[in-house]
Amino acid sequence: MLSLNFATRLTRSQKRLVFLALDTFTVPFSLALTLLLLGPAVTLNPPFLSLIILCLVLMGAAALTSNGLGLTRIKLNAYEMQGIVRTAKFAAVLGAMAFVLNLGVGALSGYAAFAVFTMVLLLTTVAMRMILRQLLIRAYQSDGSRSRILVYGASQTGQQLAMALQSDESLELVAFIEDNPTLQSLMIAGLPVYSPIKLAELVRSENIDRIVLCLPSASQTEQARLAYKLRALGCAVHSLPSFATLLSNGALGSKAAPLTVNELLGRGHLSNELPHVAESYSGKRVMITGAGGSIGSELCRQVASSLPESLILLDHSELAMYDIHKELSEEPGGCRIFPILGSVTDKNLIEHTLREHKVDVILHAAAYKHLPLVEENALAGLSNNVLGTKIVAEAARAAGVQRFTLISTDKAVRPVNVMGASKRLAELVVQDLASRSSKTRFSIVRFGNVLGSSGSVIPLFKEQIARGGPVTLTHNEVTRYFMTISEAARLVLLAASYSRGGDVFVLDMGAPVPIAKLARQMIEASGYSVKDRTNPHGDIEIEVTGLRPGEKLHEELLISSDMLTTPHPKILRVQESALSEIEVANALRDIRSAIEQYDESIARSIVKRWIAKDTNQADKAITPMIS
Repeated sequence: MLSLNFATRLTRSQKRLVFLALDTFTVPFSLALTLLLLGPAVTLNPPFLSLIILCLVLMGAAALTSNGLGLTRIKLNAYEMQGIVRTAKFAAVLGAMAFVLNLGVGALSGYAAFAVFTMVLLLTTVAMRMILRQLLIRAYQSDGSRSRILVYGASQTGQQLAMALQSDESLELVAFIEDNPTLQSLMIAGLPVYSPIKLAELVRSENIDRIVLCLPSASQTEQARLAYKLRALGCAVHSLPSFATLLSNGALGSKAAPLTVNELLGRGHLSNELPHVAESYSGKRVMITGAGGSIGSELCRQVASSLPESLILLDHSELAMYDIHKELSEEPGGCRIFPILGSVTDKNLIEHTLREHKVDVILHAAAYKHLPLVEENALAGLSNNVLGTKIVAEAARAAGVQRFTLISTDKAVRPVNVMGASKRLAELVVQDLASRSSKTRFSIVRFGNVLGSSGSVIPLFKEQIARGGPVTLTHNEVTRYFMTISEAARLVLLAASYSRGGDVFVLDMGAPVPIAKLARQMIEASGYSVKDRTNPHGDIEIEVTGLRPGEKLHEELLISSDMLTTPHPKILRVQESALSEIEVANALRDIRSAIEQYDESIARSIVKRWIAKDTNQADKAITPMIS
């Protein structure tokens, strides 16, 4: 069998020489076969030197003719009808030349020999190339590197794809899947056609890598839903429109790249406007808690680019820690990286880490932030977000850390859910310590939703659109603030450098975004239309599911309206009231007691009481948090 390594090692010039030699030496073989086939019907005229001269001249002519017709430039896997036509011309030219030359040298008697020679030369040359082509295909198949493909849909588009893939070295078409029962069990384009019932079995038995949907008559939504179901089989799924659709009416050239979410929301440019703060972190020993999260990992990247002396990563997720540590370690000339697996609620670990690494700056991003999950696991949320912040902040003050920055959220403003309440209590802990710290400068950074972060609405909408909908919306009037991960991380770094102690920083995030508008824009930017009363034949429907427990219609960034400027016009400093030291101590004592008793109802009532005291709201404003 043809060696794949030998075939792939040859250069293009070497391959052309091989084909040239084969075409040349096919001439004496075809001439000998002609004489053998005709036998007594053809007469050889002595001396035999004339036959040798005829053969040699024809071999030279074969080399020139093959090169002139471009036979040596046709790839084996592309040798189809056009190649056969050129081979026919090659055989006809040599047959005619043999007849003319024989008139001069008189090697053979009888005109029939030259017609037979022409036919034999044609068949021999074509057969030689087809055999080599099959050997090459088998070599690629045995190599195991070709992707094996099933085509769903034996329509004209599917047949055109099959013809195109026959000459592809990296792809191998295995079979068709067809819903039409009249086509099942037939052979189309040399491939069997199966029913969708046998799809799962074929994927397993034939080691299928990809399924290509060739269903031009199906809508985009139908194809998206089918693709979503087929991905459960464990292979990639692609959708292919008809070739006629791609090329007609300029459709191919008019296809526009889908808008990014940053473009839809008008975000993504502020990070370029914010000043760099490398001098605030260069040569410092920086510790980032929650280092494997969306915000934490971006903080790690930006701090690492500031060339700190060392970067201490703390996270309780082994996978998240592995990913960010691997990424940072692969950067050339980077700082020393110390991965610490553990929780912020582990007081001994936190204190040991700060002593061991002599930390200068702490960026506290560790938190449980998914609203529904924290609502269902209130005790875990309070333990991690409130008590964990207290442990890290107190350890920072005791160790003489220069700067401590808490990453908070707009849900901490007049919270109506456990997650927001836990973050506001964490803010109160930091504000209390800031009032009593002479060395460590404490600050808080508060921002809205971050584009692309885990659990946010953007990835959810993308997933729902990819599977054909519906897109779920909690309320038609719900709004949210948005910013990019890069903006959020830069704000945190700037806030730490601006801090004078106890500050709350917010970013000018512009107007809140209506989520219903965002859902519609994302559907349309993906090439679909919204299905509603005005467009009943649309592709994807927006389904309103109702507000989740503890969810607000509109988020806020400020509790008070007392705002001060900072060195950057897009960053604001907020002066907000705080609980006294005794009140914070009592709140923490009560929360710790409820957690130790594992009594969620008591914990919720405690949180309600202290948040109400902080925000001076009526009890009913916080009722959803404990209901």
